[in-house]
Parts: sequence; C-alpha cells; structure tokens
Amino acid sequence: MTNETPSIHTVIKVGGGLLGKAGAFELVIEALTAFRRGRRVLVLPGGGPFADAVRQMFKRIKIGEDAAHWMAVLGMDQYAHALAARLPDAALVDGEGGIAAAVQAARVPVLAPYRWLRAADPLPHSWEVTSDSIAAWLAGEVHARRVVLIKPAQADPAKLVDSFFLRTLPRGMEHLVVTADDLGLLDVALREDPPPGEHTREGRGGRGGRGGRGGRRAG
Repeated sequence: MTNETPSIHTVIKVGGGLLGKAGAFELVIEALTAFRRGRRVLVLPGGGPFADAVRQMFKRIKIGEDAAHWMAVLGMDQYAHALAARLPDAALVDGEGGIAAAVQAARVPVLAPYRWLRAADPLPHSWEVTSDSIAAWLAGEVHARRVVLIKPAQADPAKLVDSFFLRTLPRGMEHLVVTADDLGLLDVALREDPPPGEHTREGRGGRGGRGGRGGRRAG
C-alpha cells in the first residue's frame, strides 16, 4: 500500500453502540451491503457491549488501565467476527497482508485489530481512547483518504468522537460521522471521486468536518 495508490480509500468504523439500538445493526449491514460495492473500504468494529463489560470489570475488580485497554481491544475482535459473519463477501483479517488479499479478491476486509495494535501499541491506555481514535490511527497506517464513523441515531453532538480522535487523525484526512437514522448519507460518505465543489467541509487539516451533502461534524 502506498500514498499514491492506496488499496483502501475509506476506513469505516461500525460503532458497537448500534447493537444496543433495536434494528440499528441490521440497517447498517443493509446499507453497507448496498453502498460498498466497487469501493475500497476497510471495516473496523467498535467496542459496544464488549467494551462495556470490560468497564464493569475495571470498576469491580480494579484490573488496571493496561489490562482494560487490551481486553477492550479483544472485545473489538469479537465484534469483528460478528460483522464478518453478517456482511456479505466479508473477509475477517488481522493485518495488512489480509487486507490486501481481501481487496484483491473483491471482498470486504473486516479487521480484528488486537494483533496489529498489540505489536504497534500506538495509543494511550486510557478510557479516553476509544475505537474512534483506533480508526483514525488505522487510516494513517493503510494510507486511506477518509474515515467514516457510523454511530447510533441521536448520538450526542458534543460526544460524537473521543477526545483523542482529532489528535490521532493524520493531517489532511477527511472524516465524518453518519448516524443510523440517516444511512442514506453513507452512499455520499463512501464516494471516492466527489463531483467538483463537493468536499468535506473543515474535514482537512485535522479539523472536524461534514460530508459534502450531510455527514455530521466529527469534532
């Protein structure tokens, strides 16, 4: 993978919070199936109930932030298995080689991130760092051009992303949020060659942005 000819154009983080909203996960799977065709995407799972279980253990038995960090990332691996099982033509992968092979085979790579993150260990071990920041870091690693975060409907605008997201996002990378109640915008969010004049507003240079026609501000 190179900056000039990226195998992945867009990293899509599918929020774990979708699992807690009736029907949201199914709607997102349908939208991804409809809109990802012909597009170079990499799917990253969020944490959701898997991370919530770790939070409870962190509070109850005081496991410490290092253990909690890696347990939460392992929870993302579990969600990756669920996404790969439900998304047509998906391939569960754990590194760059698997991503490249999936793209070459015209399949959708779904990343189980633990192995890659454990080797690189690029982010603080803190509850302030969530899968949002992991998505931002990953996008830089695969030389993607855009990060799309899919969140539950009615997400709090003040808490759309974690506090490390913009600090982790590579300079100049486009980024936006699509919510489960407005998934038609995912088609625009995944567009690889936007028409002239349709660019991410404030979505370059490490600032929050909107999609050309409707993505929500990510920061």
